[in-house]
Amino acid sequence: MAALPEDLQYTAEHEWIDSGSPATVGITSVAAEALGDIVFVELPEVGASLTAGAVFGEVESVKSVSELFSPVTGTVVEVNAALADAPETINSDPFGEGWLVRVEIDTLGPVLTAEEYAALTGGPGA
Repeated sequence: MAALPEDLQYTAEHEWIDSGSPATVGITSVAAEALGDIVFVELPEVGASLTAGAVFGEVESVKSVSELFSPVTGTVVEVNAALADAPETINSDPFGEGWLVRVEIDTLGPVLTAEEYAALTGGPGA
């Protein structure tokens, strides 16, 4: 498993968020590896309102379908349209080109540091 970027924050549900404005949201390498080969991603539309802790989409792999949980309350300002044709990008680059949405944040939900997330998942830290 890849080291976790220290400059990101994480959720117990395996999403990450950066400190940008708008903030970028994705799923962690832990989640991508557990899911296996990702074949489809369902994401909200631009303008959709997200609520911290609530489901905002799904990731489908050859193994299962998993819900995506928002780390923030806010408004989607951009969706990674490239994932429609290449959802496997999440597997190959979960912290980079495999990002999911960009959100204007109203409220940040409960998040963890890289060290706290690594302790939760039993994986390596940054």
